[in-house]
Amino acid sequence: MPEFTEYAAGMPCWVDVTSPDVAATTAFYSALFGWEAEPDPRPEAGGYTMYTQKGKYVAAASPPQQEGIPPAWTTYIATDDVDAAAARVTEAGGTVLAEPFDVLEAGRMAVAQDPAGAVFGIWQAGRHHGAQLANEPGSLSWNECLTTDAAAAEAFYRAVFDYGVRPIPMGDGEPYRVLEVDGRGVAGMSQTTGVPHWATTFNVDDTGATCVLAAELGGSVLSEPRDLPGIGRYATLQDPLGAVFGVIQDPPG
Repeated sequence: MPEFTEYAAGMPCWVDVTSPDVAATTAFYSALFGWEAEPDPRPEAGGYTMYTQKGKYVAAASPPQQEGIPPAWTTYIATDDVDAAAARVTEAGGTVLAEPFDVLEAGRMAVAQDPAGAVFGIWQAGRHHGAQLANEPGSLSWNECLTTDAAAAEAFYRAVFDYGVRPIPMGDGEPYRVLEVDGRGVAGMSQTTGVPHWATTFNVDDTGATCVLAAELGGSVLSEPRDLPGIGRYATLQDPLGAVFGVIQDPPG
């Protein structure tokens, strides 16, 4: 079982979904992935609900902390010093949407936006290091930045997190970029004509069956299952509240 007890700086370490109805969101993902919910009853936790798979933390949900925030999954990137990382965001042309602050005893975080508009979190671990389980059904599989200017985004994330970048040719267009920490791919980056954002993908046993179940539970299939050679079978879904996420089934063998 792929368990994690710490994350190196630059690695996506956690995801949570903003929802105007956390109870409905919890019902959907619990039925879809088999998650168990652990709401934090403390008033200062703001309704934050942790999700577990096999007793390990895998994701969370929370109500929006201010008006106008749409339902969405947020990727958090690990750092050893969130204040320094937030300063680099500004220096590199991004925007710090929420200045660094302590999250009870769990850690310290900030919320930032890259120059193209993609929003992400920055996480400095306290007691909570991030997802304790990943890369198996019902847990986080991959995070990638979809951007309208991949070359500029590469420069920004290099400056903030000191990534190595490995380009993968994609025909005549911009290459797919694998963001690396210590020579290991930890996230991706690709060119899009849509709204820039960080995408969250979860591992599943059967992509087709997951799509059917998601629709039965009130979600939507935004892109039908398709095979990505050597990577897996992928589809894009939307939960009943509007948050978009991907699911992927490992390739055979």
